[in-house]
Amino acid sequence: MKGTNVRSCFLATREAAKVMRNNRDGGTVVNLSSTRSKMSEPNTEAYAAKGAISALTHAMAITLGKDGITVNSISPGWIDTGDYNELREIDHTQHPSGRVGKPQDIARACLYLTASDNRFVTGTELVIDGGMTRKMIYEP
Repeated sequence: MKGTNVRSCFLATREAAKVMRNNRDGGTVVNLSSTRSKMSEPNTEAYAAKGAISALTHAMAITLGKDGITVNSISPGWIDTGDYNELREIDHTQHPSGRVGKPQDIARACLYLTASDNRFVTGTELVIDGGMTRKMIYEP
């Protein structure tokens, strides 16, 4: 899994940078990592490898900054993508924000990171998780 997650981000960013270098305004890359770069549960090692995307992001931000290219990552927490049969009340209330995330929460973060007015933001990992990595306890 690590080879797929990290390698695909590296290759896609490297190839996109070739095009972005020719743009007067450079460009923007947003990688998707995971809050598993910050915390873990038993038997999730393969998924935790997505944390390598966070490290790759800041390394590539330093390399590509001279070309006017920003590179950031988003680490989503629990996002209801419709894959769950039914969310329980505790699934929402355990989050400091009071709810499980929605795909729109991640989309808005992408729009922020790609806005031309936000070119000062680079090499950062934006955690969008309703505060759960600060709480570090999920209810069973």
